[in-house]
Amino acid sequence: MHPMLNIAVRAARAAGDMIARSFESEVDIKPERKGDNDYVTKIDREAEQLIISKIKQSYPDHSFVGEESGITDGSEDFKWIIDPLDGTTNFVMGVPHFAVSIALMYKGKLDQAVIFDPIRHELFTASRGKGAQMNNYRLRVNTLKDLEGTLLATGFPYKNKEGANEAIQRFSQIYPLVGDIRSSGSSALDMAYVASGRLDGYWEKGVKPWDIAAGELIVKEAGGLVTDFNGGHEHFRSGEIVAGHPKVVQKIVRLIK
Repeated sequence: MHPMLNIAVRAARAAGDMIARSFESEVDIKPERKGDNDYVTKIDREAEQLIISKIKQSYPDHSFVGEESGITDGSEDFKWIIDPLDGTTNFVMGVPHFAVSIALMYKGKLDQAVIFDPIRHELFTASRGKGAQMNNYRLRVNTLKDLEGTLLATGFPYKNKEGANEAIQRFSQIYPLVGDIRSSGSSALDMAYVASGRLDGYWEKGVKPWDIAAGELIVKEAGGLVTDFNGGHEHFRSGEIVAGHPKVVQKIVRLIK
């Protein structure tokens, strides 16, 4: 395992263990509003600080982009992108489907990635050029090349309901052509599930870099493709993402472009 990935795994496990203990005991699960239908808890903030402190012990000069703490100054060559609790609403409501997401970007390219599900004890990892794993088993995206019979995932604009009609229209275009569609509430796990073959594809609008950074590398290292709604690579900027087997991605893009 790459030494930087090893540090990220340790940080993700430490944060995940803290999150799981709080979830099981219902301690400190008191949500605060960041905006309409957008929540944060004390656990989100503490988990993020725990992750940053663990990484800084080994790499004090690196920079960080966290969902809760924003941008922390440091080396622009090494930038960690962190979502300490992807799926906060699920966590708050007692739905056991959320994850810790950590990615390292080196000189502008995703280099290391970890997604840790602390409830199922599933660890998804990837190093650039080295493949993707779940609990040390190699991951590959499903090889379905058509939409018929596929199981896809998507998300809806819960923060900005003004985009609901557009999202419903996209759903209506795609749903008749596939097997079924899920909306799980965790972008990180949706992408990890695409990489592991549990899902055939995923699309969503309104995601942030910390939602998808780790998932992007894991999907790509599992043989998948990640694009924006135009089939390009501006998903960090646009907040639009499509992920899956390259043929599945092409067909989804063609429908919603």
